[in-house]
Amino acid sequence: MDSPRLVASDIDGTLLGPLERVTDRTVGVIARVVATGTPFVLVSGRPPRWIPPVSDSAGLNGHAVCANGAIIYDIGSGHVVSAHQLDPVRLHDVTHTLEKALPGMAVATERVVIGGPHLTAPYAAERGYSNPWGDSVDELTIASRAEVLGRPAVKLLVRHASMTSAEMLDAARSLLGDSVDVTYSTGLGLLEISAPGVTKAKGLSEVAEIEGVPQSAVIAFGDMPNDIEMLRWAGHGVAMANAHEDVKAAADEVTAPNSEDGVAQVLERWF
Repeated sequence: MDSPRLVASDIDGTLLGPLERVTDRTVGVIARVVATGTPFVLVSGRPPRWIPPVSDSAGLNGHAVCANGAIIYDIGSGHVVSAHQLDPVRLHDVTHTLEKALPGMAVATERVVIGGPHLTAPYAAERGYSNPWGDSVDELTIASRAEVLGRPAVKLLVRHASMTSAEMLDAARSLLGDSVDVTYSTGLGLLEISAPGVTKAKGLSEVAEIEGVPQSAVIAFGDMPNDIEMLRWAGHGVAMANAHEDVKAAADEVTAPNSEDGVAQVLERWF
């Protein structure tokens, strides 16, 4: 492709190396991208509160796409620009349906305030839910299932410690169809459910429209199944060598692994 006019990158397993940091080489190429006026957009399953540690180390203050496309977040102001949410009725219906195929599962919900900063206690989980990445006390509210599902949420998280995420996904899709969007970003027994049609591709397309950049001029990087729609949507989709096989199959190109600065290696062609 010609020089990209917008760069989009997943974070974990893609932009971050195995030590969960942005390397000096990658920070350098990001600086060169931004210096040309080209937006560099973080596109992640992460909630807004987990973006600043990465954006600070990478020197970014523009838009980020969070919660697998459900949230557009302004890094500089710390405010949520827009969000696609699941209403309580759908949250209850989806949970009730899934429990038929996934007995013993536990749920959590991710919440935001549109137009304001992220919440002090931005997500709620029922007792028995365990986050594969761990939780800090100030960001988690333990509540009954009715309370967890009783408010609008940008993401429903479904956890089953004795199943893989792929196994859970097969069961979920057969029951839920296209009533919601279901994906995963870790294999450790966790499904991430959004409103129907809400994917990283949806969120990235909204940021590209804000920036006035056509789809054909966007390059995107990713490694997990929640990146597939984004890589297919972008003018040039790049999978990491460490990516899930389905992600590689969806990409236009496979670069080096995140342990070898695969994102930087591609961007250095132009920047």
